[in-house]
Amino acid sequence: MSITLVTGASRGIGAAIARIAAARKRDLVLVARSEGELETLAAELRADHGVSVRILPADLSVEGEAARVWTEAGKVTCLVNNAGLGSNGPVTSRETGAREDTSVRVNLLAATVLLKAAVTEMPGRGGGKVLNVASLSGFFPGPGMAVYHATKAYLLSLSEAASQEAKGTGVSVTALCPGPTESGFFAAAGMGSIPLLKMSRQPTAHDVAMRGWKGMEAGRRVVVPGLGNKLVAAASHVTPHAILLPLTHALMSRR
Repeated sequence: MSITLVTGASRGIGAAIARIAAARKRDLVLVARSEGELETLAAELRADHGVSVRILPADLSVEGEAARVWTEAGKVTCLVNNAGLGSNGPVTSRETGAREDTSVRVNLLAATVLLKAAVTEMPGRGGGKVLNVASLSGFFPGPGMAVYHATKAYLLSLSEAASQEAKGTGVSVTALCPGPTESGFFAAAGMGSIPLLKMSRQPTAHDVAMRGWKGMEAGRRVVVPGLGNKLVAAASHVTPHAILLPLTHALMSRR
């Protein structure tokens, strides 16, 4: 039995991807910190789609938890590395240290452990697919949210390199890089008042998840949902940092 493993599955993009997978009759293992939210989602998916759904409550910021999740999940042939935490506030402030440390452990370390397990073990299972949920933030530095941007830049870079290395193995690696999304992420990160969120309509978590899933199925290396986000990603490569840094700082700062 092949398994789709989704981390950060209790809400937002992760829950939306779990629903898409279940609708395609994929058996699931769902991972998040909240056991209650996971069980509610699992019950919904079992009732609506008749698939097998197991839950693995886990705090991926704890050393060894990512490896445990991979081992207990079973024969995973599709990994959705969605778990991620934001940290809003200046990196120059001591007050943001604890949140930043947790973000690094989840966004970077746990994601790396799971990705490496997937690309080394899936070839022996006949192949598989990895979807790493990075961010538009990975394309440029983010004063005011520096550690988060840095972790997503790492995940984007890692995904692209792994995608190239995995060619010919039967495993594809896709990085999904959404912009602001109606997912509850910004509220959890204490960012509900930043100017960036007021500038445009945010797509739903389902819309972003569907773009990511289709891109993963097609074996695309990077998926950036939305024309506006594609333009931002492209512009980040040519805009001088003397302009980009203060502009990003203004858009990401709390009011």
